[in-house]
Amino acid sequence: MERKTYIDTFGAVALVLFALNLAFNQVVVKVTNGGFDPVFLAGLRSVGGAVVLVAWMKARGVSFTLPRSSILGGAASGLLFAVEFMCLFIALDLTTVGRVSIIFYSMPVWLALSAHFLLPAERLNGVRVIGLVLAMAGVALALLDRSNGQASLLGDLLALFAAICWAAIALCVRVTPLARVPPEQQLLWQLLISAPLLLLAAPFFGDLLRDVQPIHLWGLAFQIIAVASFGFLAWFWLMSIYPASSVASFSFLSPVFAVILGWLLLGEHVGWTIWAALGLVAAGIFLINRK
Repeated sequence: MERKTYIDTFGAVALVLFALNLAFNQVVVKVTNGGFDPVFLAGLRSVGGAVVLVAWMKARGVSFTLPRSSILGGAASGLLFAVEFMCLFIALDLTTVGRVSIIFYSMPVWLALSAHFLLPAERLNGVRVIGLVLAMAGVALALLDRSNGQASLLGDLLALFAAICWAAIALCVRVTPLARVPPEQQLLWQLLISAPLLLLAAPFFGDLLRDVQPIHLWGLAFQIIAVASFGFLAWFWLMSIYPASSVASFSFLSPVFAVILGWLLLGEHVGWTIWAALGLVAAGIFLINRK
Protein backbone atom coordinates (compact mmCIF):
# COMPACT_ATOMS: atom_id res chain seq x y z
CA MET A 1 0.00 0.00 0.00
CA GLU A 2 1.13 3.56 -0.66
CA ARG A 3 2.11 5.93 2.11
CA LYS A 4 -0.83 7.94 3.50
CA THR A 5 -1.00 11.23 5.37
CA TYR A 6 -4.12 10.34 7.36
CA ILE A 7 -5.84 7.37 8.98
CA ASP A 8 -8.44 5.96 6.58
CA THR A 9 -11.17 3.42 7.40
CA PHE A 10 -8.91 0.43 6.78
CA GLY A 11 -6.20 1.90 9.00
CA ALA A 12 -8.64 2.70 11.81
CA VAL A 13 -10.11 -0.81 11.78
CA ALA A 14 -6.65 -2.41 11.62
CA LEU A 15 -5.34 -0.32 14.53
CA VAL A 16 -8.41 -1.05 16.68
CA LEU A 17 -7.99 -4.77 16.00
CA PHE A 18 -4.28 -4.55 16.79
CA ALA A 19 -5.02 -2.82 20.11
CA LEU A 20 -7.59 -5.52 20.88
CA ASN A 21 -5.04 -8.22 20.01
CA LEU A 22 -2.50 -6.76 22.44
CA ALA A 23 -5.13 -6.45 25.16
CA PHE A 24 -6.31 -10.04 24.67
CA ASN A 25 -2.70 -11.17 24.83
CA GLN A 26 -2.51 -9.90 28.42
CA VAL A 27 -5.34 -12.28 29.29
CA VAL A 28 -3.64 -15.10 27.37
CA VAL A 29 -0.37 -14.58 29.26
CA LYS A 30 -2.21 -14.58 32.59
CA VAL A 31 -3.91 -17.88 31.73
CA THR A 32 -0.80 -19.49 30.18
CA ASN A 33 1.21 -18.71 33.31
CA GLY A 34 -0.88 -21.45 34.91
CA GLY A 35 1.08 -24.02 32.90
CA PHE A 36 4.52 -22.46 32.69
CA ASP A 37 6.80 -20.41 34.89
CA PRO A 38 6.40 -16.80 33.64
CA VAL A 39 10.09 -16.29 32.80
CA PHE A 40 10.29 -19.68 31.08
CA LEU A 41 7.13 -18.83 29.15
CA ALA A 42 8.64 -15.54 27.99
CA GLY A 43 11.76 -17.41 26.83
CA LEU A 44 9.73 -20.00 24.92
CA ARG A 45 7.80 -17.21 23.26
CA SER A 46 11.02 -15.53 22.10
CA VAL A 47 12.34 -18.84 20.72
CA GLY A 48 9.11 -19.54 18.84
CA GLY A 49 8.85 -15.97 17.60
CA ALA A 50 12.43 -16.08 16.30
CA VAL A 51 11.77 -19.32 14.40
CA VAL A 52 8.64 -17.92 12.74
CA LEU A 53 10.37 -14.62 11.95
CA VAL A 54 13.42 -16.32 10.40
CA ALA A 55 11.14 -18.35 8.12
CA TRP A 56 9.24 -15.18 7.18
CA MET A 57 12.43 -13.21 6.45
CA LYS A 58 13.88 -16.04 4.37
CA ALA A 59 10.68 -16.29 2.32
CA ARG A 60 10.64 -12.52 1.78
CA GLY A 61 14.34 -12.26 1.01
CA VAL A 62 15.11 -9.98 3.98
CA SER A 63 18.77 -9.96 4.98
CA PHE A 64 19.74 -11.40 8.37
CA THR A 65 22.99 -9.42 8.56
CA LEU A 66 22.97 -6.50 10.95
CA PRO A 67 25.30 -3.61 9.98
CA ARG A 68 28.33 -3.42 12.25
CA SER A 69 27.41 0.10 13.36
CA SER A 70 24.07 -1.21 14.65
CA ILE A 71 25.35 -4.16 16.67
CA LEU A 72 25.67 -2.24 19.96
CA GLY A 73 22.17 -0.80 19.62
CA GLY A 74 20.81 -4.22 18.69
CA ALA A 75 22.44 -5.83 21.72
CA ALA A 76 21.09 -3.13 24.03
CA SER A 77 17.56 -3.44 22.64
CA GLY A 78 17.71 -7.24 23.01
CA LEU A 79 18.77 -6.98 26.65
CA LEU A 80 16.03 -4.45 27.38
CA PHE A 81 13.52 -6.68 25.58
CA ALA A 82 14.45 -9.61 27.84
CA VAL A 83 14.10 -7.56 31.03
CA GLU A 84 10.86 -5.98 29.83
CA PHE A 85 9.06 -9.26 29.24
CA MET A 86 10.53 -10.96 32.28
CA CYS A 87 9.04 -8.20 34.41
CA LEU A 88 5.75 -8.11 32.47
CA PHE A 89 5.10 -11.86 32.62
CA ILE A 90 5.91 -12.02 36.35
CA ALA A 91 3.68 -9.00 36.94
CA LEU A 92 0.78 -10.74 35.20
CA ASP A 93 1.38 -13.74 37.45
CA LEU A 94 1.14 -11.60 40.58
CA THR A 95 -1.60 -9.08 39.91
CA THR A 96 -4.60 -8.45 37.67
CA VAL A 97 -4.61 -7.92 33.91
CA GLY A 98 -6.38 -4.59 34.35
CA ARG A 99 -3.80 -3.16 36.75
CA VAL A 100 -0.84 -4.41 34.72
CA SER A 101 -2.23 -3.01 31.48
CA ILE A 102 -2.93 0.44 32.89
CA ILE A 103 0.62 0.69 34.22
CA PHE A 104 2.40 -1.07 31.34
CA TYR A 105 0.73 0.99 28.61
CA SER A 106 1.92 4.17 30.27
CA MET A 107 5.04 3.63 28.13
CA PRO A 108 4.41 6.75 25.97
CA VAL A 109 4.65 8.82 29.15
CA TRP A 110 8.19 7.68 29.92
CA LEU A 111 9.18 7.87 26.25
CA ALA A 112 7.89 11.44 25.91
CA LEU A 113 9.59 12.47 29.15
CA SER A 114 12.99 11.06 28.14
CA ALA A 115 12.67 12.30 24.54
CA HIS A 116 12.09 15.83 25.85
CA PHE A 117 15.64 15.84 27.22
CA LEU A 118 17.39 13.68 24.62
CA LEU A 119 15.67 14.55 21.33
CA PRO A 120 15.47 18.31 20.60
CA ALA A 121 12.81 17.79 17.93
CA GLU A 122 10.44 16.17 20.43
CA ARG A 123 10.16 18.79 23.15
CA LEU A 124 7.04 18.74 25.27
CA ASN A 125 4.49 21.43 24.45
CA GLY A 126 1.54 22.55 26.55
CA VAL A 127 -0.87 19.85 25.35
CA ARG A 128 1.68 17.06 25.79
CA VAL A 129 2.57 18.29 29.29
CA ILE A 130 -1.11 18.10 30.25
CA GLY A 131 -1.23 14.58 28.84
CA LEU A 132 1.91 13.68 30.76
CA VAL A 133 0.44 14.92 34.04
CA LEU A 134 -2.87 13.12 33.46
CA ALA A 135 -1.21 9.81 32.61
CA MET A 136 1.23 9.99 35.55
CA ALA A 137 -1.68 10.76 37.86
CA GLY A 138 -3.47 7.69 36.52
CA VAL A 139 -0.45 5.46 37.14
CA ALA A 140 -0.08 6.88 40.66
CA LEU A 141 -3.77 6.25 41.36
CA ALA A 142 -3.45 2.65 40.19
CA LEU A 143 -0.37 2.11 42.37
CA LEU A 144 -2.06 3.62 45.42
CA ASP A 145 -5.23 1.56 45.05
CA ARG A 146 -4.77 -1.36 47.44
CA SER A 147 -8.47 -2.04 48.04
CA ASN A 148 -8.59 -5.07 45.77
CA GLY A 149 -7.35 -8.31 47.29
CA GLN A 150 -6.07 -9.38 43.86
CA ALA A 151 -3.57 -6.51 43.79
CA SER A 152 0.15 -6.93 44.34
CA LEU A 153 2.50 -3.99 44.89
CA LEU A 154 5.43 -6.01 43.55
CA GLY A 155 3.42 -6.88 40.43
CA ASP A 156 2.51 -3.23 39.92
CA LEU A 157 6.12 -2.10 40.25
CA LEU A 158 7.33 -4.80 37.85
CA ALA A 159 4.73 -3.64 35.30
CA LEU A 160 6.02 -0.09 35.73
CA PHE A 161 9.61 -1.18 35.18
CA ALA A 162 8.53 -3.14 32.10
CA ALA A 163 6.94 0.03 30.70
CA ILE A 164 10.17 1.96 31.31
CA CYS A 165 12.18 -0.76 29.51
CA TRP A 166 9.75 -0.60 26.59
CA ALA A 167 10.28 3.16 26.38
CA ALA A 168 14.05 2.63 26.56
CA ILE A 169 13.87 0.25 23.57
CA ALA A 170 11.96 2.84 21.53
CA LEU A 171 14.50 5.48 22.50
CA CYS A 172 17.40 3.14 21.67
CA VAL A 173 16.01 2.63 18.18
CA ARG A 174 15.73 6.39 17.67
CA VAL A 175 19.14 7.51 18.92
CA THR A 176 21.34 4.70 17.55
CA PRO A 177 22.09 3.49 14.00
CA LEU A 178 19.50 0.80 14.66
CA ALA A 179 16.98 3.31 13.31
CA ARG A 180 18.26 2.60 9.77
CA VAL A 181 17.81 -1.17 10.13
CA PRO A 182 14.69 -2.89 8.70
CA PRO A 183 12.07 -3.62 11.39
CA GLU A 184 12.37 -7.38 10.82
CA GLN A 185 16.07 -7.27 11.76
CA GLN A 186 15.35 -5.14 14.83
CA LEU A 187 12.73 -7.62 16.05
CA LEU A 188 14.89 -10.64 15.21
CA TRP A 189 17.77 -9.34 17.30
CA GLN A 190 15.46 -8.67 20.22
CA LEU A 191 14.09 -12.21 20.03
CA LEU A 192 17.47 -13.91 19.50
CA ILE A 193 19.11 -12.10 22.42
CA SER A 194 16.17 -12.33 24.81
CA ALA A 195 15.51 -16.06 24.23
CA PRO A 196 18.71 -17.47 25.81
CA LEU A 197 18.76 -14.83 28.54
CA LEU A 198 15.21 -15.65 29.62
CA LEU A 199 15.70 -19.42 29.39
CA LEU A 200 18.90 -19.24 31.46
CA ALA A 201 17.24 -17.04 34.07
CA ALA A 202 14.05 -19.13 34.32
CA PRO A 203 15.37 -21.87 36.70
CA PHE A 204 16.12 -19.21 39.32
CA PHE A 205 12.40 -18.33 39.52
CA GLY A 206 11.05 -21.80 40.35
CA ASP A 207 9.84 -24.89 38.52
CA LEU A 208 9.78 -24.41 34.76
CA LEU A 209 6.53 -26.36 34.32
CA ARG A 210 3.44 -26.02 36.47
CA ASP A 211 0.28 -27.84 35.41
CA VAL A 212 0.54 -27.82 31.61
CA GLN A 213 -2.80 -28.34 29.88
CA PRO A 214 -3.82 -27.98 26.20
CA ILE A 215 -5.11 -24.45 26.86
CA HIS A 216 -1.62 -23.41 27.98
CA LEU A 217 -0.06 -24.80 24.79
CA TRP A 218 -2.64 -22.95 22.71
CA GLY A 219 -1.84 -19.81 24.68
CA LEU A 220 1.87 -20.18 23.93
CA ALA A 221 1.13 -20.70 20.22
CA PHE A 222 -1.05 -17.58 20.19
CA GLN A 223 1.71 -15.48 21.73
CA ILE A 224 4.29 -16.77 19.26
CA ILE A 225 2.21 -16.30 16.12
CA ALA A 226 -0.24 -13.49 16.89
CA VAL A 227 2.07 -11.28 18.95
CA ALA A 228 5.81 -12.05 19.02
CA SER A 229 6.18 -12.47 15.25
CA PHE A 230 3.32 -11.44 12.97
CA GLY A 231 1.75 -9.13 15.54
CA PHE A 232 4.85 -6.94 15.80
CA LEU A 233 5.37 -7.12 12.03
CA ALA A 234 1.81 -5.87 11.50
CA TRP A 235 2.58 -2.91 13.76
CA PHE A 236 5.73 -2.05 11.80
CA TRP A 237 3.76 -2.38 8.55
CA LEU A 238 1.07 0.03 9.76
CA MET A 239 3.78 2.45 10.88
CA SER A 240 5.23 2.36 7.36
CA ILE A 241 1.89 3.38 5.82
CA TYR A 242 0.31 5.85 8.24
CA PRO A 243 1.72 8.82 10.20
CA ALA A 244 3.55 7.60 13.30
CA SER A 245 1.77 10.02 15.64
CA SER A 246 -1.63 8.94 14.37
CA VAL A 247 -0.77 5.26 14.73
CA ALA A 248 0.60 5.81 18.24
CA SER A 249 -2.55 7.64 19.33
CA PHE A 250 -4.49 4.36 19.05
CA SER A 251 -2.32 2.87 21.83
CA PHE A 252 -4.68 4.33 24.43
CA LEU A 253 -7.22 1.67 23.38
CA SER A 254 -5.10 -1.27 24.56
CA PRO A 255 -5.41 -0.64 28.32
CA VAL A 256 -9.12 0.10 27.87
CA PHE A 257 -9.69 -3.22 26.11
CA ALA A 258 -7.46 -5.06 28.62
CA VAL A 259 -9.39 -3.84 31.66
CA ILE A 260 -12.68 -4.82 30.02
CA LEU A 261 -11.40 -8.25 28.94
CA GLY A 262 -9.93 -8.95 32.38
CA TRP A 263 -13.31 -8.17 33.89
CA LEU A 264 -15.31 -10.16 31.31
CA LEU A 265 -13.07 -13.21 30.82
CA LEU A 266 -11.29 -13.55 34.17
CA GLY A 267 -13.86 -12.07 36.51
CA GLU A 268 -11.42 -9.48 37.83
CA HIS A 269 -12.84 -6.94 40.23
CA VAL A 270 -12.54 -3.42 38.81
CA GLY A 271 -13.24 -0.70 41.37
CA TRP A 272 -13.92 2.94 40.65
CA THR A 273 -10.29 3.91 41.29
CA ILE A 274 -9.11 1.56 38.52
CA TRP A 275 -11.68 3.00 36.10
CA ALA A 276 -10.53 6.49 37.07
CA ALA A 277 -6.86 5.52 36.62
CA LEU A 278 -7.68 3.98 33.25
CA GLY A 279 -9.45 7.16 32.12
CA LEU A 280 -6.53 9.35 33.18
CA VAL A 281 -3.89 7.16 31.50
CA ALA A 282 -5.92 6.79 28.28
CA ALA A 283 -6.56 10.53 28.06
CA GLY A 284 -2.93 11.27 28.81
CA ILE A 285 -1.62 8.87 26.14
CA PHE A 286 -3.98 10.37 23.59
CA LEU A 287 -2.79 13.90 24.32
CA ILE A 288 0.88 12.91 24.35
CA ASN A 289 0.63 11.31 20.91
CA ARG A 290 -1.63 14.00 19.46
CA LYS A 291 -0.02 16.46 17.09
